[in-house]
Amino acid sequence: MREFVHETRPMRVVLRPGAATTATPDEVQRLGLRRVLVVSGPRGADTARSVAHALGDACAGVHAEARMHVPVEVAERAVEVARSLGADGCVAVGGGSAIGLGKLLALRAGLPLIAVPSTYSGSEMTPVWGLTENGAKRTGRDPSVLPRSVVYDPELTLSLPVGLSVTSGVNAVAHAAEALYAPDVSPLVALTAEEGVRAVTRALPELAASPRDVEARGGALYGAWLCGAVLGATTMGLHHKLCHVLGGTFGLPHADTHTVVLPYALAHNAPAAPEAMAALGRALDTDDAPGALWDLAGRLGAPRSLAELGIEEADLAQAAREATRQTYPNPRPVTTEGVLDVLKAAHRGLRPHTTY
Repeated sequence: MREFVHETRPMRVVLRPGAATTATPDEVQRLGLRRVLVVSGPRGADTARSVAHALGDACAGVHAEARMHVPVEVAERAVEVARSLGADGCVAVGGGSAIGLGKLLALRAGLPLIAVPSTYSGSEMTPVWGLTENGAKRTGRDPSVLPRSVVYDPELTLSLPVGLSVTSGVNAVAHAAEALYAPDVSPLVALTAEEGVRAVTRALPELAASPRDVEARGGALYGAWLCGAVLGATTMGLHHKLCHVLGGTFGLPHADTHTVVLPYALAHNAPAAPEAMAALGRALDTDDAPGALWDLAGRLGAPRSLAELGIEEADLAQAAREATRQTYPNPRPVTTEGVLDVLKAAHRGLRPHTTY
C-alpha cells in the first residue's frame, strides 16, 4: 500500500476571460478589504492601473516597483509605501516578480494577498517567498504569504511576448517535474503534476503559432495553475536550487534559466527517478522527457544554453559550490562534481543525455 501525507490549503481560484477587472473587485469585497495597494513591475504598470481603476475607491494606490528576485531594498520600500497609505490588503498584478513582492508585503506587513498573474510562473499557488540580499537569494515557506484569491485572466496574457510565454510555461513545467520525484509527493500531486505538464506543453505551440488565441492562453493558465499547485504542496530539488543560485547570485533571468537548466537537471536525476520520468513521458508522449523538453524549447525559439544567458564558464564552479552548500532532497545524491557536470552541459547547450 502506498503511504503518503497530503495537505490542502484554502484558496479561491477564478479563471475566465476579463477576470482581472471583473473578478478582482469581487474578491476584494469578499475579503472585506477597503484600501488595497496594487503592486506590479514597471512593465506591467498599465495593466496594474487598469485593475486599480476597476477597484475604484477600494484602491489605495499603485506601486509599480517590483523587480526580479525581490531585492531586499525593494521589499522594504514597498512595506513603507503600504504603511504610509494605510493599506489593508495587496493586489499583485503581473509575473513572478510582482507576486513575489506581494508575498513579502503579506509576510512583513501582514496584508492579505490577491494575485492576478500575467505569466505562467505558478508562484501564486505557493506559500514560498524569496528575497535577495547581498547577492544571495534565500527562500522560505510561510502560510501567510499564500494568496487568499488567485484571479486568472487569459486576456491579461495576450500581450505577453511569445518568447516570454514559452519560457514562463517551461518554468511551470519545472515545478511539476520536480514535484513528481519530491519526497512528499502524494497520489493527487502526481496526477495533478502530470496533467499540468500535459496542459502547458500542448498550449505552448498553439499560442506560439497564434499569440492572440484566448483558448490557448487559457489552456496555458490552466496548466500553470496545476503546476503551481504541486509546487506549493511539495519540496523542490536540484533543478530549483540551481536556478535560485544562477538567478540570485549571477542575475540570470528567472524563466529563461529554468528553461535552459530543466532538461539537464532531469537527465541527471532520471536514473534515480524512473516513476517520475514515466509520468513525464506520458504527459509529453515520449520515452525521453529531458530530450523532448529540450526539443520543445528549441522549436519555439527559447534559449537552450547558459552561455546564451551571459554566464561565463569560469563562474560555473562557484555556482556548483553555492548549490551544494546546503542539503536538500533530490532523488540522486547531490555532489559538487555532479552539479558542475550538469552546469557545464547546460552551458554548452547540447541535447541532454542521462549520464551527467
